[in-house]
Amino acid sequence: MASHSTALLNLCECLRGAIPQRPDWLSLIGLANETLTTPALIDFVDRFDQSLPEDVRSYVRNIYQRNQIRNDCLTAQVAEAVVALNECGVTPTLLKGAATLATAPRKRRGTKIMADLDLMVEPDQVQTAIEALSDIGYAIESQTPADSEEWRTDLKRSRDVGMIDLHRSLPGPAYFYSSSGHVLDHCQLTSIGPGSAYVPTPTYQALLLTIHDQFQDYDYWVGGIDLRHLVDLRSLTESPEGIHWDLLASLAPSKLARNALESQLVALAELLGVYVPLSMCSRFIPRLQFKRRLVQARFPIARWPLLAATVLDYRNYRRGVGAEYRRASRSGNATWTMPRPETLWHILEMTANHRIGKI
Repeated sequence: MASHSTALLNLCECLRGAIPQRPDWLSLIGLANETLTTPALIDFVDRFDQSLPEDVRSYVRNIYQRNQIRNDCLTAQVAEAVVALNECGVTPTLLKGAATLATAPRKRRGTKIMADLDLMVEPDQVQTAIEALSDIGYAIESQTPADSEEWRTDLKRSRDVGMIDLHRSLPGPAYFYSSSGHVLDHCQLTSIGPGSAYVPTPTYQALLLTIHDQFQDYDYWVGGIDLRHLVDLRSLTESPEGIHWDLLASLAPSKLARNALESQLVALAELLGVYVPLSMCSRFIPRLQFKRRLVQARFPIARWPLLAATVLDYRNYRRGVGAEYRRASRSGNATWTMPRPETLWHILEMTANHRIGKI
């Protein structure tokens, strides 16, 4: 793994709207490509048009324009899917990038690279939804086992630029949403072309992004940074409704969830200069986790010894989401039981593997 320390800080300066001192543009743009944030540099390029190398300007604009065309196609695709589902009595909830496309002005659509469209329906509506999408040409590409906690079906059509990921639950372990009630309590019914879908509020989208990155993608355990999603969080703070910080804090059901949420917010404040209340970015463990991520960005080999940082929250894990799993399996209640071998092996694999969009 390559060291990204200087390029990361310089890229973040650009995303904050400032020209770094003595930038290595090749490394900076390379990291932007790796983190899927290249089109998000369009505001920076437009602002400093005459001060940047011509090849940097033209490259960023080209990527932005191509991505805007692609995202226009995705927007039409999600609108068609929503209408098809509505006609069968299903009103989906749009997650992650699909929610962004539904609410962002067209000019801002091109700033975000996304792979697919995430739609969620109620568990008893899954078969109806699959049939509705099949009727407009979608076919199942892959599907997790029916008893999977994080079940999903990937559906594709040959003419589309992205697949639809159909979900029946929110990303990550259900435990992390135990303090927030039903998802529709945090959604607004929104017109999507001639159809309608539920779109989470900016505050709830911030929670979803955090749980997705920190626990579904294991970033909290392996010390990863998802810069693209930090840019998304910044956009949520700048939306008309903004993020309600006290409400966001109240949605964390445990010490582990609070530490993970605040680790994300420390990174948001430190890397992108976004205002975050002091009470949500000043505690020791979240700040230590952020320092760990910076060290790993500079010295990738440090990923291995710094896995020991998971010990800081292992007890919190056992008392929270781990206790839920133990109750479900009727196993013991000891808070310091060693992790299962398969869990340790999976974390080691996640540490070793390079993941698209992650530092």
